[in-house]
Amino acid sequence: MKNLPLAFAILVFLINLIVASPSWAVTHLSLVNNPQHFEVGQKVIWLYKSRPDSAEVQKIPAEVVKLSSKQVQIQVHKKNSEAINRWVNPNKLESFPKIQDSALR
Repeated sequence: MKNLPLAFAILVFLINLIVASPSWAVTHLSLVNNPQHFEVGQKVIWLYKSRPDSAEVQKIPAEVVKLSSKQVQIQVHKKNSEAINRWVNPNKLESFPKIQDSALR
């Protein structure tokens, strides 16, 4: 009876290892196949909020400059031909919609 709690604890630990092991995998942004996949030079839309508590979201066109494991650096062009670089969360970016060839003709 003394070994029952120890055996139960080991069983729970092993089940936890089996369930948690996929989360240990390190993935690179270029290897992830999801809507958040961005490439350097890609045109995106930045969903910008002027304040965190603001309900209004502005859609600002931008271009991806750099990629990191947690953020994306984008370049936003101002009206006076200046460019500003910002590090943003990939969840705040959208890809530009694909334009079909038939729409261009």
